[in-house]
Amino acid sequence: MNIQIYGVEKCFDTKKAERYFKERNIKYQLIDPLKYGLSKREFESVKASVGLNSLINSEVKAYAALNLDRIRAASLREEILFKNPVLYRSPIVRNGKLATVGYQPEVWKDWV
Repeated sequence: MNIQIYGVEKCFDTKKAERYFKERNIKYQLIDPLKYGLSKREFESVKASVGLNSLINSEVKAYAALNLDRIRAASLREEILFKNPVLYRSPIVRNGKLATVGYQPEVWKDWV
């Protein structure tokens, strides 16, 4: 199992996700998406697993600043999201081709 947690350290749900895997002695890698982002392949894999709209955090200031609420073309929304990791909901937790967004221990328990 190769768990990757994409999330910022100040995010409460990211901390809960880290605690979940620590308590079960499951190794994970914490990656700051604001610093490192997702590669195009990782982004495509997560998008395929959870859907584009699940990745978007509409409550951050950048969402309104980039007018994402007015953009309907999925390809343009996808491009904007990929280039602006501040828009990602967190944590994004990956296990190979499987992924979740947010704190979802009910899904993670099936990964073990």
